[in-house]
Amino acid sequence: MIKVAAFTAGARISTARFRVRQYIPVLKAYGIDLQEFFAPLGSYPPKNRLVRPLWGVASLGTRLPGIVRSHAYDLVLLQRELLSTFFTLEPLTKKPRVLDVDDAIWLRRDGAFARRLARICDLVICGNAFLAEHFRGWNPRVSILPTAVDAERFVPARREPDGAMTIGWSGASDGLVDLKIAEKALQVILKMYPRARLRVMSNEAPRCLDFPAGSVEFIPWSPEAEVQAIQGMSIGIMPLEDNLWNRGKCAYKMLLYMSCGVPVVVSPVGMNDELLRTAPIGRGARNTEEWVDALGEFLSRPEEAAAAGQRGRNLVVERFSVSAIAPRLASQLCQLVS
Repeated sequence: MIKVAAFTAGARISTARFRVRQYIPVLKAYGIDLQEFFAPLGSYPPKNRLVRPLWGVASLGTRLPGIVRSHAYDLVLLQRELLSTFFTLEPLTKKPRVLDVDDAIWLRRDGAFARRLARICDLVICGNAFLAEHFRGWNPRVSILPTAVDAERFVPARREPDGAMTIGWSGASDGLVDLKIAEKALQVILKMYPRARLRVMSNEAPRCLDFPAGSVEFIPWSPEAEVQAIQGMSIGIMPLEDNLWNRGKCAYKMLLYMSCGVPVVVSPVGMNDELLRTAPIGRGARNTEEWVDALGEFLSRPEEAAAAGQRGRNLVVERFSVSAIAPRLASQLCQLVS
C-alpha cells in the first residue's frame, strides 16, 4: 500500500470533504492508504482581527504533530495552504508533495504564497483549466482533476406530478450575495408562476433577498438534508458575477444539481460555461431577460427540463463522478512514488 498524508483545512470544510475525504475508501482498491490530517482550529482566520495573530500561531502549532508524522508516509497531499493566504510550514512536510487547488488562491493578498507553494511541490492538481493555466507558470507539472461527485449518493429521485415548481440554490452563506444577480428575474418568475417557489439551502437564511412572504423556502444545510433538498428541485441555479475569482470556481453546485437529474440555469462563467458547451444540460443567463426566459422555459416545459436533467446526470456519471475521477487520481499519485 502507498501511504499518503493529506493535509486539509478542517473537518467541516466542503473542499476537504469533496476533494479528499470522499476518496479515502475508494483509493484503497487502488493500493493507496490515504489519511487526512485536518486543522483542528481550521485554516481560515476568525472574523475578530484582534485574535488572528494568536489564532495563527495556535493553528500552526496543531499542525506540527501531523507534519512530523508525514515523514513516515510515502507522499504528502496539500489541499491548498496550511494557513490561509500564508506560506508557512509546508516545506517541513515529507517529499514528494502534491498541491491540490480548487480556487484562484493567487488572487488573495499578493499571491506570493501560492507561487512559493506551487514551486516546492512535485505536482499541482487543479480543479479546472483556468486554474491549471495559471499554475503552469510556477510549476511545469500540472494536471486537471475536476471536483468529483458521489453519483451513488446524489441520485435522481422520482418526482410526483403534483405541479410543484421549485427553483433551488445550494451553497455557503458567503455565496448568498450571488443570488442578487438573479433577484429581479426571480421576482418576475415568482409572479408569473404562482405555484413556483425559491428553495435556498445554506448554513444561514437568505435575509438579503427581497421576495414576497411565503415564496422562499429555507432549508438549513446538513449532510442528511442536502441530497433530498436537491432532488426536490425543478431547476438548479448558480448565478455568478463574471470576475477572476469566479472563473476559478469548479462549478460544484452545478454538478450536484446535474447528478440529481436537475436541469440547470447558470451564469456562463468559467467552468459553468465549459459544462454548458459540453452537452445540452441547461441554459446560460447573462442578464435579467435571459434569466427570465431560461427559467420560464423549463418551468413551462417539464418534459424538456427532464430531458436536460437526464443529460446532466449522464455527463456527471461518465466524467465527473468519484468512480470516474478516482482511477485518474490514483494513477497520478502512484507515478510520484514509483
